[in-house]
Amino acid sequence: MTLVKSITRTAVAASMLAMVGAVIGSGTAPAIAGDHSMGFFVTSVGMGDGANLGGLDGADAHCALLAKAAGSKGRTWRAYLSTQVEGKRGISARDRIGKGPWYNAAGERIASDLDDLHISPNIVMRTALDENGNRIKGRGDKPNEHDILTGSKADGTAYFPWEEGDKTCSNWTSNDKGSATVGHHDRHGGGNTSWNAAHNSRGCSQDNLRSTGGNGYFYCFAAD
Repeated sequence: MTLVKSITRTAVAASMLAMVGAVIGSGTAPAIAGDHSMGFFVTSVGMGDGANLGGLDGADAHCALLAKAAGSKGRTWRAYLSTQVEGKRGISARDRIGKGPWYNAAGERIASDLDDLHISPNIVMRTALDENGNRIKGRGDKPNEHDILTGSKADGTAYFPWEEGDKTCSNWTSNDKGSATVGHHDRHGGGNTSWNAAHNSRGCSQDNLRSTGGNGYFYCFAAD
């Protein structure tokens, strides 16, 4: 009986060593099961200058600042924003945010991967929380602030050069000319309930963003 136990323990140890060796050899660490740390939020505050976010870098830094203040550690944050480039397609929001899965501040899953995010995401007023786990105002609230800046098409890609008009407020550097595509985090309003491509804003200033139901907020995702 003792000999059988000894052989079994040896076999288990060898198996574990082989698994560790495989992980080290691949250069990757095993995933931590049940990790539901925050990887998605709507900004609780905008930048205060309309859609002038300081470009993608400024928007990313704002995401990181808010996440850190809320206690998030060790994650790489990216704003869900696309850009437009003359003569070619710009940077797509979906290409900036990693592969998922993403959870909100309450630990509720928003989407398992990019396909899930752009086909059937769990994004509604109840789940589209800010970095502190608070609800963002939407339809029925005063004021309504459900317009979320994205500059993106419904599949998360940037607009093609031949699609007329500014959809990104000069790549997030304008508080004056142009407009921006916005989504509705509460999935309500105007016949188009898309979370990322509901309509275009009236303009890029803070007042113009507010006039159509926004306040300069945008989505942040952990891209690590």
